[in-house]
Order: sequence, then structure tokens, then C-alpha cells
Amino acid sequence: MHGLGRTRASMALLAQRLQRAGYDVTNVDYDSRGGTLAEHAETLAAEVSSCCAAAPRVHFVGHSLGGLVIRQYLAEAPPESLGRVVLLAPPNQGSEVADWFAERELGHLLGPAGMGLGTGETGVPASLPPPEYDVGIIAGNRSINPMGSVLIPGPDDGMVGVDNARIEDVPMIVVPLSHTFLMNGRFTAEAVIGFLGTGAFPPVRDSK
Repeated sequence: MHGLGRTRASMALLAQRLQRAGYDVTNVDYDSRGGTLAEHAETLAAEVSSCCAAAPRVHFVGHSLGGLVIRQYLAEAPPESLGRVVLLAPPNQGSEVADWFAERELGHLLGPAGMGLGTGETGVPASLPPPEYDVGIIAGNRSINPMGSVLIPGPDDGMVGVDNARIEDVPMIVVPLSHTFLMNGRFTAEAVIGFLGTGAFPPVRDSK
């Protein structure tokens, strides 16, 4: 599931690599700026019912906002066949970039779901319960967004800080890729495939 302001085309390369690894893949599209997180979770629920009702195991992979949509969906009605989950550059603790937009009353540019991605206690990320399923996180620490990196303390991918991607007690690896292109890295695909298959990430290496 793609992130904010993107389409399923942004996940096409990763989807192809997962298909080559033997997975049946549904690349979910949704209007990321046109609804709330709960509404996006309903879209995902409908897709799962349509594509995967008979599947023996259903895994989830989401980039950025897409990862939070997955978390919202799984907090409400996880499928009985739930497998593993990989979150790519997720703003699990919010994003200072979203804070910047909100402070300047520009949050509407992000859409209803994006407006809630701030780092405060009232933000959407803070409202999500800790995951009770097998999940791993891949964060990036390279930026092509200088403004975002100025706003974010510590290592970041230009949109989400490494520390803000974390969830306590959830395995996470950090790769030298930006938020925009993290899902396209060859190692990213290998790490996703490894985690879905074994529940563990391989050692980090060149991620291009």
C-alpha cells in the first residue's frame, strides 16, 4: 500500500519483485489525500475481502502513510489468515514535516489523513494501538529533501526521522535510502521478502 500523495505505481517495482519471489500481490490504490485514515482502512478491508478471502496467509507491506493505514485496519478487523507485516518508512511517531504544515495552517494540502500525521499526542500515530502481530520496520537515513531534514532532529529520510519510525520492541533496520525511493531499493525488496518468509531481516548491505 503506497504512501501520501503517491499512487500504486510507486510500489510497482516492489510488487514485481515480490511476484518473482512467488507471492500473489495486490497493489492497493487509494486517494491518499481524499479521506481519513479510517476511510482508507475501509478501502483496504474491501480489497482484502475481494482479493484474499480464500488465501491461506495474507501479508501486508505499506510505505509511509500506507503503513499506518495497514495498522489501522489490523487494529479493527485483522483477517484470520494474517501473516506478517512490513512497514517502510512509517511515521509511527508522526512527522515534524506534518507539524510544519499544521503550524502554518497548510495541513489541508496533505488531506484529512495527512493532517493527522503530526508528532503530538493528539495525532493519528499516537492513537494507534501497539501491534499484536509479527511486524518489522525498514527506515531510511538519506534525504533528498533539505527542508524536511532541517525540521527533523537526528537521522532521517527527508520526511520521517529514524526515531519516529520506531515502535518499541519491533525489529527495525535502517538503510541508506530516501523516503521517496526507499521502496525501490533492491535490498529493500530482499529484506521484505526475508521478513515475510522468516520473521527476521537479513544483515543490511548496499541498498541500491
